[in-house]
Amino acid sequence: MVVITEAHLRTKLLKGTLSDPYFISSQHRLTPAAKDFLRDRGIKIKRVDGHPIEQDVQKQTLSIPVGVSNRHVHLSYYDVEVLFGKGYELTPYRPLSQPSQFAAEETVTLVGPKGVLSKVRVLGPARELTQIEISRSDGFIVGIHPPVRLSGAIDGTPGITIVGKAGAITVSQGVIVSKNHVHMSPNDARQFEVKDGDCLIVQAITDRPVIFPEVVVRVNEQFSLDFHIDTDEANAANLKTGDLVKVIGKNGKLFGGNV
Repeated sequence: MVVITEAHLRTKLLKGTLSDPYFISSQHRLTPAAKDFLRDRGIKIKRVDGHPIEQDVQKQTLSIPVGVSNRHVHLSYYDVEVLFGKGYELTPYRPLSQPSQFAAEETVTLVGPKGVLSKVRVLGPARELTQIEISRSDGFIVGIHPPVRLSGAIDGTPGITIVGKAGAITVSQGVIVSKNHVHMSPNDARQFEVKDGDCLIVQAITDRPVIFPEVVVRVNEQFSLDFHIDTDEANAANLKTGDLVKVIGKNGKLFGGNV
């Protein structure tokens, strides 16, 4: 599989080599940002199977596009109403890389023992449980030290006060530093020869080639291929959304040897 990013398309546009329509085969995957890039310019996508297309794209089949997650909040249905009003529904602002997920127009303020974080984006749709995802650096600002956890694993995590336009609520738990992970469809998982719960070893393809040794694989029919990291990790590796990381091992072993 060849992953085509917005950065690749932008480079071709600047060089004057971006075709219209844009041809891809079944071996190509456009990142969400790349699809938006073509759509915004009125460039149609045409699939031509069985033909070698885009030979200049990085051919390493074990490459994954990056999605950098800034601090954000997932709210329960109940907490949406507490913070924004009875019967309130979140308003989509822009779609996220995962299908049906969106950044909402609504923002909240997080209040901790030592400080606040303002204009923290709410992500939708509403969930069963409220969860707050911040970076380690954010934790220093508000005065709490959340553990690194996968989404949904909030037992024993610290709480925080959330302030919205119509009210405020203090949750007793739910603040985490999101553990880096990869979203995959079942087809992606077959191509990468992994299953849900496996761990990949990935490396940034930048001038700071940081290695992430335990990237949890999450497989679901609704998922699109994406490597999720927070802003601290992105800054350390000089990565941004749409960049690629390469897979150099899995389940504790480098390809060709141990870590």
